[in-house]
Amino acid sequence: MSIERMIRIIAGSFILISLALGVPGSPMFVSQYWLWFTAFVGANLLQSGFTRFCPMEIFLRKVFPRKLGAPA
Repeated sequence: MSIERMIRIIAGSFILISLALGVPGSPMFVSQYWLWFTAFVGANLLQSGFTRFCPMEIFLRKVFPRKLGAPA
């Protein structure tokens, strides 16, 4: 699996989970402050589209160096 695909899966999961925890109509509602996490993930996706800097990519390359093709 490519790193781009992993990032999309992780970001999409984070967004859906934080929406489920932050929207009052959800059966999993905890607090509206979870919507700040949704905004953070969205802002990070936006800035990484322009700057090509993604903290999740750095993290994944450190955790799975050989699997993702990065030098060990």
